[in-house]
Amino acid sequence: MKSNEVEKVRPVIFLVDDDIDYLEQLKIQVESLGHTAVIANGQKEAERMLEAFVPDLVIYDLMMENKDSGFILAYKTKKRYPDVPVIIATAASAETGIVFSLEKEADKQWIRADKYLEKGLRTDQLQREINKLLFSK
Repeated sequence: MKSNEVEKVRPVIFLVDDDIDYLEQLKIQVESLGHTAVIANGQKEAERMLEAFVPDLVIYDLMMENKDSGFILAYKTKKRYPDVPVIIATAASAETGIVFSLEKEADKQWIRADKYLEKGLRTDQLQREINKLLFSK
C-alpha cells in the first residue's frame, strides 16, 4: 500500500445460526458483498464471542438453542453495544404462523432488533438492508 492511500476497512458482520449449512451460505453471501463475515454456531458460542469483539452489524437466527435465542442475543447485544445494528432473520413465521413486526413501538420495546427479515434472503435484498443499517446514519 502506498503511503498516500487509505486502506478501506471492510465492515465486520457477525452471523449466528444453529444451521451450519445456512450459516456457511449466508457467510458466502455477506463476503460477496465486500464485508468480513464472522460466524457463530448458536447462541452460547455467540455470547462468548461478543465478549471478545464488537461487530459492525449482526444477523441472528431467531430459534436456536432456545425458541427465542435471537431475541435474547439482540437484547444482550443492544445492552452491551447499543449502536450495533441487529437483524433477526428467521423462518419462524413460515413455520409457526406467528408474525413479528417492528412497525409498532410496543414491539420495538421487546424485540431489540433494527430489522426483522424472513429467511431466504436474496443477495440484493441483503445488501440493501445491510447498507441501510450501516451507512444511512
